[in-house]
Amino acid sequence: MSIAYQIVVCGSVVPDPLQTLEPVTGPGGPALKNEMMLPAILDPWASHALYEAANLAKNSPGSKVWLVSLGPKAKHQQVMMTVAQKVPFELVALDGPASGFTEAMEVAAALAEAIQAIPGLDKSKLLVFGGWESASRGAGATMQMVGERLGITDQFQGVDELKIAADGSLEILERIEGGKHQISKCAGAPALLGWATGNLPEPKNNPQVGMVNMRTVMPALQKAKPVKLAGEGLSFASVSLPKQLRETKIVKDKSADDIAKEIVEWIKK
Repeated sequence: MSIAYQIVVCGSVVPDPLQTLEPVTGPGGPALKNEMMLPAILDPWASHALYEAANLAKNSPGSKVWLVSLGPKAKHQQVMMTVAQKVPFELVALDGPASGFTEAMEVAAALAEAIQAIPGLDKSKLLVFGGWESASRGAGATMQMVGERLGITDQFQGVDELKIAADGSLEILERIEGGKHQISKCAGAPALLGWATGNLPEPKNNPQVGMVNMRTVMPALQKAKPVKLAGEGLSFASVSLPKQLRETKIVKDKSADDIAKEIVEWIKK
């Protein structure tokens, strides 16, 4: 028996990680140098979650996908021109900061509030997807707090695969320590899944899907709710790029054991 799910994907607009990202300290606190000038993309982990959500909705007739995204409105418009051509979804946009210098608790509160405001939301059919990690908010705690605020206690992190059984139960492949996986089972919705890389490739651009999505994307951007993240109690002593250190030594006629010992001694220092 096929179940119609309501799948909400939490994602964020982030600077393209292929660009040089240089942190600076400004009047409002830490920020990225020329952040508004940098090309933006949908967070890579959130992208995996979105593709998995769309695939599940495609195989579960009657299902629907929402993308709840927090970021600057101007960047949203730039990114959605590309993302909207990938898979069908309805956008719920929040106009706010997308940098990595925000408090995870405040971000989770804003996302949870936006999810709860979705018209006709049925928790018995709700699956919340998101990135296990993030290219900007790599706290590893945002999705967990979103689930807690929504009253969802069945949470799975580091997910690589989701299978739906005939009785509607969920079988989830989760990453654990030591490069291993564990198989978890859940009776059904509601549940929250923080995705790792999943198993699906990036969908090809489909202009027809893009045209359908843009009918709802543009109105969603126009009425994007402004979100202010106060960052109360949050402070940064300094922000800087990691220092590069390179020490090269050319040695001949030395055994592998001696080389290994020397490397260990260098690391200990």
